[in-house]
Amino acid sequence: MVALCGSLTIRCSSGFSSPAESGIMEDLGLSVAAYSVFGSILTGGGIVGALVNGKLADVIGRRGTVWFSEIFSIAGWLAIAFAKNAWWLDLGRLSLGFGNGLIGYVVPIYIAEITPKNFRGGFTSANQLMICCGISLMYFIGNVTTWRILALIGAIPCVLELIGLFLIPESPRWLAKISKEKSLKVPYNALEAGMLIYLKKQLTSEIIQKPSNNIQILDFWTCSRADTFIHLSLELG
Repeated sequence: MVALCGSLTIRCSSGFSSPAESGIMEDLGLSVAAYSVFGSILTGGGIVGALVNGKLADVIGRRGTVWFSEIFSIAGWLAIAFAKNAWWLDLGRLSLGFGNGLIGYVVPIYIAEITPKNFRGGFTSANQLMICCGISLMYFIGNVTTWRILALIGAIPCVLELIGLFLIPESPRWLAKISKEKSLKVPYNALEAGMLIYLKKQLTSEIIQKPSNNIQILDFWTCSRADTFIHLSLELG
């Protein structure tokens, strides 16, 4: 549930611009063009986050990346909530987009690495469920409150996840990948106390096969990775 708060954060930021449009344009005197920039700049921040999310998750870990992304998300929500002009709105929106670009990558990975095989599909589908809930939540609350209050409400899942990060373990697969054998014992104990005891055995059998670190961007164009390229093309569509 802690990790899924990140998925909720992503779509809360995406669903914010529609219910807040009339209030922001009236209070700050924005033109349609200026508000269009505010709505679309989220994607620009997401692109920047997407360029660094993989490397960051490998360097500081899955949990560290989530923590890093939520700092940007909280800063973005606060900048929007207390904005006095379009510059602060755009800066906050850009910060939100960068956080989304990070967390949209690392949350599904963390869930997949931390759950046993027979429950992995259900937990990863819960990620998509929370994304849909985030959009609906913004639309519902936006009809009964002001846009500044709505921005502060959008920051709540970020704060909850930051607090929850102190209660969840780092991914054992990532710890094994960087060969921290001593640290590997800590998340196992936490997981056994919080979820399923046999998770340790399943993860142990999986993480002994370390993934290759030699995959480059150009490898996506090879015939052996044609399916990956097709999936990426569909995402662009």
